[in-house]
Amino acid sequence: MITQEQLVSAQERAREYLAKAGIVLTPQEAANIEVADLGLGELESTGLELVVYVNTERVCAKELILFPGQTCPQHRHPSVDGEPGKEETFRCRWGTVYLYVQGEPTPNPKGTPPKGREKFYTVWHEVVLNPGDQYTLPPNTWHWFQPGSEGAVVSEFSTRSRDETDIFVDPQIQRTTQVN
Repeated sequence: MITQEQLVSAQERAREYLAKAGIVLTPQEAANIEVADLGLGELESTGLELVVYVNTERVCAKELILFPGQTCPQHRHPSVDGEPGKEETFRCRWGTVYLYVQGEPTPNPKGTPPKGREKFYTVWHEVVLNPGDQYTLPPNTWHWFQPGSEGAVVSEFSTRSRDETDIFVDPQIQRTTQVN
């Protein structure tokens, strides 16, 4: 749970990061930036900010904003109603992103799970994305990511997004943010 003050502050900060990346939003998009603390109330270490441009039955396009120290925790996008899970492509727009996926663990990875939640991070094959780099994840692939020291902006292009069906390793994660 986050406070209204935390919500407004994170939205303003996200607008600043998007401006650094040269991404222009409509006034409505700028006003409706989603702040996802994932139910932990630890936004500075676990969470991210999102702008959803489109999410139809077939396609989705979003901007993901990560502040320094924030981590999008390990999760996967399972099959839903007989349809494959979400396939997504991450394209780094600004900053550096460390993406962790299934595969051979990377020696000395740059990423650091949030303190006290290390046991919920089990995939360690590191993919480094700098501006212009992209990586496509097949459906149902365990992954997590965090930015470099300056934060990051990532464009996500995917099949239909059903965030409410994502499966997280950490059982305390709740996808819907509660604001008090």
